[in-house]
Amino acid sequence: MCGIIGYVGAKNSVPFLIEGLKKLEYRGYDSAGLAVIEKDGVRRIRAVGKVAELEKAALLAHPQGCCGIGHTRWATHGKPSEENSHPHTDCSGEIVVVHNGIIENFLALKEKLLTLGHKFQSETDTEVIAHLIEENLKHVRAATDEERLFRAVMRTSNELQGAFAYGVLWSHTPQQIIGVKNQSPLVVGIGKGETFLASDVPAFLKYTNKALFLEDGQTVVLTPQSAQVYGMDGKEAKVKPTKISWDQKTAEKGGYAHFMLKEIYDQPQALEDTLRTARADFARILGLKTEDLRKIKKVYLVACGTAYHAALVGKYYLENFAGVTASVDLASEFKYRTIPPSKDTLCIAISQSGETADTLGAVKKAKDLGFKRLAICNVLGSGLTRACNSVFYTHCGPEISVASTKAFTSQIVSLYALAIFLGHASGNISQSVFNKLYKELMAVPKAVAETLNIEYDVRHLTRKVYKAPRFIFLGRNVDFPIALEGALKLKEISYSCAEGFAAGEIKHGPISVIDKGTPVVVLMPKNHLFDKMLSACQECRARGAFVVAVTTPDGKAEAATVTDKQIVVPQASEYLQPVLDVVALQFFAYWVAKRLGRDIDQPRNLAKSVTVE
Repeated sequence: MCGIIGYVGAKNSVPFLIEGLKKLEYRGYDSAGLAVIEKDGVRRIRAVGKVAELEKAALLAHPQGCCGIGHTRWATHGKPSEENSHPHTDCSGEIVVVHNGIIENFLALKEKLLTLGHKFQSETDTEVIAHLIEENLKHVRAATDEERLFRAVMRTSNELQGAFAYGVLWSHTPQQIIGVKNQSPLVVGIGKGETFLASDVPAFLKYTNKALFLEDGQTVVLTPQSAQVYGMDGKEAKVKPTKISWDQKTAEKGGYAHFMLKEIYDQPQALEDTLRTARADFARILGLKTEDLRKIKKVYLVACGTAYHAALVGKYYLENFAGVTASVDLASEFKYRTIPPSKDTLCIAISQSGETADTLGAVKKAKDLGFKRLAICNVLGSGLTRACNSVFYTHCGPEISVASTKAFTSQIVSLYALAIFLGHASGNISQSVFNKLYKELMAVPKAVAETLNIEYDVRHLTRKVYKAPRFIFLGRNVDFPIALEGALKLKEISYSCAEGFAAGEIKHGPISVIDKGTPVVVLMPKNHLFDKMLSACQECRARGAFVVAVTTPDGKAEAATVTDKQIVVPQASEYLQPVLDVVALQFFAYWVAKRLGRDIDQPRNLAKSVTVE
């Protein structure tokens, strides 16, 4: 999410900043801004909307300075507005900060700074960084201003909690930019007599292909002639430059062939960022009191497309952990069917964009029925977030590919978090059970990172099946919605005929479409339904199907006796296994589509956000 660009050299920095921000527009944003150090101090320009609006404002203001930073903002704290746009400053206006990520302890830091007399101008978590550096500058001593700023930034970073990357300017050091990386991307471009700081390579690739990729916990000090990297201990770290061989278009995708593939690989970080929110008091996040959570007896989940499949998974979570009756509706159907009024009812609306017309219509109906409304959404300030009483944000950053991947898995973990917190609040699950479930949930990002290692196996497998006219996906229990999602993903980007079924249903009709060579992908982790899935495999194989098992290490050997190919994913708890299983199906859809030569990121007839009925 967001985009950072910094320049220090011999030329006016503004054209470099504007051009760099344009190269980062693919990341998604709602506002943009820049700041440069002029002879009389810092000059800051910000605008809501596209970089073109910022460019117009900069042409009118005509700032001049050889050291500057810019930013495109994807709102996480505070609505999209000029006041909340980056860069942010301290009380004096001499320190300027741009930042990506989330400062988890910003409220505590802000309260501390307010008591010290600091005055804030925005709703963002970022602004605390500028004020904290200002405060720390009062307490560090050094021979030069450059060294003072470095020490103040190091002290500041040690006080911050969360995932962040930020860049700093100070009017007293007009030939220096400092950058800090911690779990958010930050890269340095090394030119001739000029140096760049950016969140991604495309921002400076036109001017240099020599890059330093920072590691977590590292701080970099940029001048026109150098980029010195330091570890958390303050000691200089030797980082070898990398020569970038990508072209501009490939660079925007981080070296991946398509945004979809990049976003599959983004999932561990997207899940980690989303779950940070679940580490605080959940009732406070949702804007609901604990006693209100206890009163909820019925839940309606409404969504469309991929989000609908996440809702189907959420139904299992809510009924199992929270002990509430849950009903799942396609938003387009919910709007027009008769819904009996009921007390103590919560409507959960799920949408990546928050602008899906059918989902907005369903929420309006829920409001008319007097239901409480919760949005699970990725875009702050969207129509859905404004139409609901409370919001749980998935922190995925922009999802560029039409086919949703990281938003889907983030929606699933959000629903899991909601279900266990509801269950704990209502007394349906004990403290010890909650602690166990919570620990398992927090381990998911690492497990998904391990699951990404299966890409080669899936890629190799698709060579055998990509030309098939029909594909079948089977799952049971909480993996049944994942079978539906696997079929949808394949249809979306390969244009192949694909269907998902509950495995127990194939003998009630669907088995008639299985004939010799039909690829059947069976989700069968080693759990209490494993034997049932073995039987389903045998039934399909008896009709000549090419059967592929997505299983776990303990199930591979047995699955091999009734399937033609096995894809092995890590073992997770029963209700979190779908988050890992779906990664295999995302890779499967991607590689079938790639072998067929499809337009993967922008498949025919589809739009990322469906804003009409």
